Amino acid sequence: MSHEAHETQEPETPHLDFAGTTPYEDYVKADVLTHLQHTLSDDPGEMVFLVTTQVMELWFTVIVHEWETAAHALREDRTPVAVDALKRSVRELEALNASWKPLGQLTPAQFNSYRSALGEGSGFQSAMYRRMEFLLGEKSASMLVPHRGAPRVHAELEKALHEPSLYDEVLRFLARRGHAIPSSVLKRDVALRYEPSPEVEAAWTAVYSGDAGSEVARLGEALTDVAELVWRWRNDHLVATRRAMGSKAGTGGSAGVAWLEKRAQKNVFPELWTARSHV
Repeated sequence: MSHEAHETQEPETPHLDFAGTTPYEDYVKADVLTHLQHTLSDDPGEMVFLVTTQVMELWFTVIVHEWETAAHALREDRTPVAVDALKRSVRELEALNASWKPLGQLTPAQFNSYRSALGEGSGFQSAMYRRMEFLLGEKSASMLVPHRGAPRVHAELEKALHEPSLYDEVLRFLARRGHAIPSSVLKRDVALRYEPSPEVEAAWTAVYSGDAGSEVARLGEALTDVAELVWRWRNDHLVATRRAMGSKAGTGGSAGVAWLEKRAQKNVFPELWTARSHV
């Protein structure tokens, strides 16, 4: 067959005939994912609200996986594995934060048209988001209470509550690298919220005053990227909520914008930020 004739042939068609479901469906479970949307109002805008919220839950799941991977790697002194997981989570956080785009333009009238369908529902009740917060050191036993009716979810959250956070593992790693992390931090009750420490701040100051290419400095910068995007997530949430409902009480009995404003003021991995003033 000539070269010219070969070029004019139609490309081969992909394999289309399968005995059961397609291998794509078997792996992705697209049919399950695309039939999980059950709107509760007649408003056409509710669909994007529901799907966007479900997409957020999937990103929470991926990010929890990355941060748990990083925590386990640090426990085993596998710094490159931890940094790679953190860097992947930065891209994933960017995608998560972009989820606010479809919701960020909601007017109060548009949101009110299906808000009642939420009833007592609130993102505050997301178990996977709570696991993200626990990994960041934002521990609180009271956050398990809403999940008592879901045994598997409650057990997963309880386990996460009593495990060291990602930041706990970071500080233990710093101690093994010779930095002066006090025993009160290393042996703290990890089921409690992490509180900033002057000694930890001094340790990060020493890191940032030294070799910028060291493995600890690279780890610090990866954590700072994560912290910045978590802060942006909280602020984007605040702006979208303020735009959609003003200062009204939030769904599920939350304080709405007032609570989100308080959250947006908190830094993740606090000493990574305050140490910069001393370098």
